[in-house]
Amino acid sequence: MPNGLASSDPIRGADIASNTRETGRIRVLLPLALPGPLDYRGAAGPALRPGAFVRVPLGSKERIGVVWETGPAPDGGPDEARLKDVTEVIDAPPLDAVMRRFIDWVAAYTLSPPGAVLKMAMSVPKALAAETPVTAYLDHAGWKAPAEFRLTPQRKKVLDLLAAGPPRTLGDIRVETGAGAGVVKGLAEAGALEVHGLAPPSPFARPDPDCSGPALTPDQARAAGALRDAVRAGAYSVTLLDGVTGSGKTEVYFEAIAEALRAGRQALVLLPEIALSAQWLERFEDRFGCAPALWHSELGPGLRRRTWRAVAEGRAPVVVGARSALFLPHPALGLIVIDEEHDGSFKQEDGVFYSARDMGVVRGHLGELPVVLASATPSLETVENVARGRYQSLHLPERIGSATLPEVDLIDLRSDGPSPGRWIAPPLVDALEATFAAGAQALLFLNRRGYAPLTLCRACGHRLECPNCSAWLVEHRASGRLACHHCGHAQRLPAACPECGAEASFAACGPGVERIAEEVAALFPDARQCVMASDTLAGPKSFGDVVAAVTQGSVDVLVGTQIIAKGHHFPRLTLVGVVDADLGLTGGDLRASERTHQLLTQVSGRAGRGDQPGRVLIQTHMPEHPVMAALATGDREAFLAAERAERQAAGMPPFGRLAAIIVSGPRESEVDATAQALGRVRPRVPGVDVLGPAPAALSLLRGRHRRRFLVKAGREVALQPILRDWLAGVKPGKAVRIQVDVDPLSFL
Repeated sequence: MPNGLASSDPIRGADIASNTRETGRIRVLLPLALPGPLDYRGAAGPALRPGAFVRVPLGSKERIGVVWETGPAPDGGPDEARLKDVTEVIDAPPLDAVMRRFIDWVAAYTLSPPGAVLKMAMSVPKALAAETPVTAYLDHAGWKAPAEFRLTPQRKKVLDLLAAGPPRTLGDIRVETGAGAGVVKGLAEAGALEVHGLAPPSPFARPDPDCSGPALTPDQARAAGALRDAVRAGAYSVTLLDGVTGSGKTEVYFEAIAEALRAGRQALVLLPEIALSAQWLERFEDRFGCAPALWHSELGPGLRRRTWRAVAEGRAPVVVGARSALFLPHPALGLIVIDEEHDGSFKQEDGVFYSARDMGVVRGHLGELPVVLASATPSLETVENVARGRYQSLHLPERIGSATLPEVDLIDLRSDGPSPGRWIAPPLVDALEATFAAGAQALLFLNRRGYAPLTLCRACGHRLECPNCSAWLVEHRASGRLACHHCGHAQRLPAACPECGAEASFAACGPGVERIAEEVAALFPDARQCVMASDTLAGPKSFGDVVAAVTQGSVDVLVGTQIIAKGHHFPRLTLVGVVDADLGLTGGDLRASERTHQLLTQVSGRAGRGDQPGRVLIQTHMPEHPVMAALATGDREAFLAAERAERQAAGMPPFGRLAAIIVSGPRESEVDATAQALGRVRPRVPGVDVLGPAPAALSLLRGRHRRRFLVKAGREVALQPILRDWLAGVKPGKAVRIQVDVDPLSFL
């Protein structure tokens, strides 16, 4: 079971339909924030079994939902005479029992309405409509040409082609015979050809599991064999594939995918940044001979519809996607891979709050299939599950080929810092110069977008803030704007200070990646550089173009944020410089040290992946910090042991449970009143502490005032029933929203 799940797991032991009677009453779950399914009347029979998509009336509108149960509700439900009839049974693949149980499970665990979870599985309503058949033509056997029929050379070519079958589309006929569309349609009108409607071809080729892949090292081969055995077993298991950066974890789990394909099963791969994973997709195509199906927010509506339908019909053998791909309706799923399992991008913090990593493990348990968690820096939760014997572990201790792990050195900014107005320390400047002289590439990492994180007035100290959020506006000098990274508000730099009226008085404070790029250009005017951040790349294509340019040697130095730390392979890159390693250690986040260690280990791993050795220079004001010491020595186990001891002593995850309650609304007084009402009836349960209410770190976000509670409990406590009873006792103010985040990652 996944990390930190409650002891009272709401997993059902059998198909929902198995214990119900087929009657004229059915219960339909709609993709709306309703407390549960609604009762309707429909003819008993196979068409209305659980899982069928149906159209039903709701108020003055009609909605599409899923038959969740047949028979009356547990409390009997409304009188059958008052029930409305099902309007239509939709011709679409039904939602199978495992997926329905998964939706119920996620809803119960996250304290979300089941319909809100169903909405994620029904994210493309248009995909429920059957695709338009493809028109094809076939020779009409026994057709006798009338006397007036003239057999032209083009007509003869068409008839000869189609006499052997099978039916061919107009496009295929034109390519093979050179005949025009009028010739083909004329033959059909004359009765010489039969017109057939064929199912549209799958938009995805079937990957070939037996394509030859790269030769595996002995360590890789052992790990791949273990994963193949797990897939062949066809049973639930979770395996951590733990390998240093550059050890070839992807090629190992590709072998598990190949085994799932041989068994006729589907495979799902979750990546934290699917829209930016050009190199991963190239490696997949090299291994399997074709591209997988993609699922992410950048897909156009047409491809999104075709992909959803292909998955539901089992015609998408391999899907690689962002966290939302977990809710695609796979009917024959045989393997789930969660790459970079430690990455915080797998946590959704809007709508339904869920961790795709943890819910992926639940999906594997319910579907009785293997789950692979891959990472060079696994989360403490996953490491602890391995230690308890709940997960298996496979280790890849060395890089493949001749590559070795880079040497890591710390630059103490207290004694060897840059000159005023500069951000790159002299030792790093010297290393850059040597790298460029050797014809190699360098990477400068700063996890801060834009030019400067703060703009203030020199005259009065006024700071430019977002009008919708309690956050500073970030200067983006390249686009000439100030932007909020939380709500998207953007504006030009004012000509005068709105507080004191001083003109041209604003100063940029602190560095972002644009400012580092400006400094590099001043120091090394001949160096070809590129800035890589989420707001400098227009989408997957532009990111792929940059990756290709770096790989081909057209870039000397990359300056970027965390998106350059995720699995990219640049063989010519030998130097990594971390400009501000301390940035992630502030803010009071309980996982701050772990996240910083993970991120800096990942970005360090971009160096020395080719034939040349790599070097990493980390600028810090705290070289004595346990994170910095672990990075310098490469002793991950010592760091994890210290982190484990600290969390265990504090009763924090994975040794305790947390849940956040967020109260928000447009009017601060109503938010405070609801938060205070919740505070007065807080649960008084042994082993459960409720902290708050208190203003959130971002007390104003997208125009909504926010107050937070933090609920802390022991591992043995099932939090969900306690939280459910507590929240049911308070009616929120008008326009006030209460959200629950079980197992929170963010404390903003």
